[in-house]
Amino acid sequence: MAIPAVLVVIPLGILFILSGFIVNLLQAIFFILFRPLSKGLYRRINKVIAELLWLELIWLIDWWAGIKVEVYTDPETFRLMGKEHAFLICNHRSDIDWLIGWVLAQRSGCLGSALAVMKKEAKYLPVIGWSMWFSDYVFLERSWAKDERTLKSGFQRLKDFPMPFWLALFVEGTRFTQTKLAAAQEYAASRGLPVPRNVLIPRTKGFVSAVSHMRSFVPAIYDCTLAVPKNEPSPTMLRIFKGQASVVKLQIRRHLMKELPETDDGTAQWCKDVFVTKDALLEKYIAKGTFSDLECQDIGRPKKSLIVVMSWSCLLVYGIIKFFQWSTLLSSWEGIVFTATFLVLVTIVMQILIQSSKSERCTQVNKSQLQQDPMKESLIQKDVSQ
Repeated sequence: MAIPAVLVVIPLGILFILSGFIVNLLQAIFFILFRPLSKGLYRRINKVIAELLWLELIWLIDWWAGIKVEVYTDPETFRLMGKEHAFLICNHRSDIDWLIGWVLAQRSGCLGSALAVMKKEAKYLPVIGWSMWFSDYVFLERSWAKDERTLKSGFQRLKDFPMPFWLALFVEGTRFTQTKLAAAQEYAASRGLPVPRNVLIPRTKGFVSAVSHMRSFVPAIYDCTLAVPKNEPSPTMLRIFKGQASVVKLQIRRHLMKELPETDDGTAQWCKDVFVTKDALLEKYIAKGTFSDLECQDIGRPKKSLIVVMSWSCLLVYGIIKFFQWSTLLSSWEGIVFTATFLVLVTIVMQILIQSSKSERCTQVNKSQLQQDPMKESLIQKDVSQ
């Protein structure tokens, strides 16, 4: 049964923000004290600390909204997940694709070492963005002149990562919408490329850079394809807060990094071919209702996130009660105004976090930007000549 968002945003916001500030403070302390001495030790400690915050969002998926994630992959890939470094690529279909990735990482035991390449603005998001910055996420400015160096240094930093990590990259560069699809279709038709129907044209520069710099120490690419049943509404953060369930299907195919082409052009073409395959898979699913020929794996619903949320709730409720008993905050108009202001700020911060996840606020597909991509242009010429 759906719950009015206003009834849950404030209490959940208080829980998330207060616990998040504690987590961010702990991250900052260990960053200052331990990272200069031992980056590996800091990363191991930070993994545990970050999960204390990120598991709250897993709880929202698993226990509050009851979103069902169906994972289709072969048994060998399922066995290796969380036991090896991996580079993940996925179509960007919904507002919470990153959260679905966190659910998968949590089931695989590597939630605290699940990283991503994200736009720079994300690191300024209160609590969640700060925790990502402390966790070695890679943030881009969407200017290749600057991002090329940022990606290179970000990938090189992962070479000595002390535990299995996942690095996710949404190669399309933005979330799927019908407006962006129309722009991608127009561009593909004008250039003699396969016209997409369910994905956007991948932007291959970041992918090529990742493969080039991580080929020596990341053994596998997890090729993920995400879909939402056509009779189901697409999941959003607002729907999750309302407790509205959804179903998300995720197919994972594992490719060995060493099997990718050695040249940059070949790597870029490999990425484009993968997205053509994704498009065909999604088209078949829409037409026939058959999503994948791989086995659906049982990922369960661990109670760890439930335990973490209950623990935080008890700790914070106890602390708030003791604080009000100690102080005279509610016995004066100043204290009442302070409390009301705090609740307003909580509401504003939660609204910012919800709005930041919406598809409509994402970067629009810019056809002129695509045309200025020299690598893509060379691939277009190759396709046309064939």
